[in-house]
Amino acid sequence: MTTPPPSLRLFGTDGIRAPFGTFPLDRQTVARLGFHLGSMLGEETPQPLVILGGDTRQSTEPLCEWIAAGLRLAGARPCFGGTLPTPAIALLVRQRRAAAGVAISASHNLLPDNGIKLFDHLGFKWQEPAEEALEERLFNHPEQAENVALTALDLDSSLAKDYRQALEKPPNREPYSFEGLRFVIDAANGAASSFATQIFRDLGAEVVSLHDKPDGSNINLDCGSTHPEVMTRAVVEAGADLGIAFDGDADRVIFADEQGVVRDGDAALFLWARALKKSARLKPPKIVATSMSNLGLERALEGESIELVRCGVGDRTVVNTMMEAGISLGGEQSGHIVDLRNSTTGDGLATALQIASVLKAEGRPLSELLRPFVRFPQVLSNVRVTTKPPLESLPSVAAVAREVATRLGTRGRLVLRYSGTEPLARVMIEGEDQDEIEELATTLIEAIRQEIGADSSASTQETSS
Repeated sequence: MTTPPPSLRLFGTDGIRAPFGTFPLDRQTVARLGFHLGSMLGEETPQPLVILGGDTRQSTEPLCEWIAAGLRLAGARPCFGGTLPTPAIALLVRQRRAAAGVAISASHNLLPDNGIKLFDHLGFKWQEPAEEALEERLFNHPEQAENVALTALDLDSSLAKDYRQALEKPPNREPYSFEGLRFVIDAANGAASSFATQIFRDLGAEVVSLHDKPDGSNINLDCGSTHPEVMTRAVVEAGADLGIAFDGDADRVIFADEQGVVRDGDAALFLWARALKKSARLKPPKIVATSMSNLGLERALEGESIELVRCGVGDRTVVNTMMEAGISLGGEQSGHIVDLRNSTTGDGLATALQIASVLKAEGRPLSELLRPFVRFPQVLSNVRVTTKPPLESLPSVAAVAREVATRLGTRGRLVLRYSGTEPLARVMIEGEDQDEIEELATTLIEAIRQEIGADSSASTQETSS
């Protein structure tokens, strides 16, 4: 069997992503992908059921039609749910005992991008070996699934209904009630638009709703989790208790406290972990977060006698680490939070409901609840590179990295890695003093530029505290 060359790789760190209509999101490739997916699934299950759905992009339904045509040709049974958050696909696969799920979304990206994410029969994202096997089939048999006939998809509206019911009535807990609370909800004109506001209103909250009128082209456009400033202003203006901002496919969420201060996934992890520990439901007393989570989270959790287990970047890596270590809660700073007791992937709506319930139960402002969590100053830098040799093999880079680590000691952290999808070296430094970490970052960036930099001016830097 021939392995596809890197230039033809379809799957990245979170499925397939590309501008709609271009390879690999052209009609022919997507139909072939559906055919080979159906063929693989059919080897294990006769006439396998596959759940389909996606976000609000105008290209989502055509992509579903193309992949469904290939699935049918292979003998599979596609079931189309229309606009659904990505985590809804994962949940519905389990509920319907389907062989797989296909979520069509480019997450937080703008148009013209779209993407394809695959879930296995247990609702977990496909692992890399399975993705590679699917790629190899498509690469080795490009002649199959030529000129697939398209037929209209029949919408199964019960899929959205079942997902919503699962959110509002989670197992093993008291029903949610948000009477007396006011929330601002920014749905990013995405998949949360037809769910979030109505769910919270049904549960008793007063809701100021933002960006919940998708038109096929405005998803993530100056709104949602990538533009939280819109939400924060609205929180202050409305005197709200909490701001909630989703990304396009609603698998992640970030918040704002009552003062309009943005609170990311690290803050959500702290609140959720502490609530579980308080009710004796965090067993073992550990959570998982990536190398990018702020050192302040680690220190705040130590104060609650909760251990932070770190892993590589990516929600699939987070879930794999959780499963290996027997840990039920984990997530990313970006707002992907996973509760393995109830879900198999990041679910922004479920996370929002949980954080809102903590706020309700505690009866105190969010800023007060988060007082023990003090963020360390942080510098994030990207350096464009020409090649990606092991960073430890670059003499000057390795020497500067050791010097940085020595100076920081236990007062900070350095994370140095390559981007998985772009020609970038990423530098993250945290410490107690902003000036010091900026100086250290500048020195390390210069060393990288000298060794493998693509352009002496090609870097970006962000600071936070």
